[in-house]
Amino acid sequence: MVVTRFAPSPNGSLHLGHAFSAVTAHDLAKERGGKFLLRIEDIDGERSLADKPDEFREDLAWLGLDWEEVPAQSTRLASYEKVASDLIHRGLLYPCTCTRKDIMALEPRLGPEGAIYPGTCKGRVLDPEKPVALRLDVDRAMAELGELFWEDETNGTQIADPRAFGDVVLVRKDAPASYHLAATLDDAADGVTLVTRGQDLFAMTHIHRVLQELLGLPVPIWHHHPILIGADGEKLAKRRNSPSLADRRKAGEDGLALAEQLRGCEFPAGITLASA
Repeated sequence: MVVTRFAPSPNGSLHLGHAFSAVTAHDLAKERGGKFLLRIEDIDGERSLADKPDEFREDLAWLGLDWEEVPAQSTRLASYEKVASDLIHRGLLYPCTCTRKDIMALEPRLGPEGAIYPGTCKGRVLDPEKPVALRLDVDRAMAELGELFWEDETNGTQIADPRAFGDVVLVRKDAPASYHLAATLDDAADGVTLVTRGQDLFAMTHIHRVLQELLGLPVPIWHHHPILIGADGEKLAKRRNSPSLADRRKAGEDGLALAEQLRGCEFPAGITLASA
């Protein structure tokens, strides 16, 4: 059975881009007789706002979507800690005290997530007073695994190659897991078979495929849909004050009609789909 999911972070209100992603994931599941899940990704410290999950549920209902809700990330911390401990014992994670400023000072190469970490802390004795993140030793992981593949419904067969990201953080200094680790573990725990998300997250799948193989997790299919961009050519984002679904809902807009417009790729003036 096909299982998709919509997994928002409660650090701000949902906007039209989220609606497009939720409708896409919902419809892919329903068209194939499957399930559409809602998962709240709420481990971002003080940025996770307590009132947002209820707002999200109201937004999805307003759009006419139905879903099954699975446990929020904040209930799964023990699973992240257990996996991180296992990877440490296998020699695949190492601690890092570097800040973004430290990394940028080294004039690093740029990758899909910005500056590529050059491995400064690998093998070093670190200051025990400084907070640490835990990074994946990507070269060691790939040497252990060999060649890997993954399938994307919109982009075809891909060879997994996470080296463009460098040694990524799996456990943050300020959170029990990074997006890479938490989302990968949660998708497996929730039985997600079709990971449906925006094209802007396409490159991250290389990392997630490697984690699945390292941890012996099921391998889903991916579906990366186009993202919505504004008149300025930038993707819609919470931090850029994109109009919220909650505001549209409270203003009396018809959510069912909006969902149908999104299905037909009909967007408000100034909003379009980004080209692949």
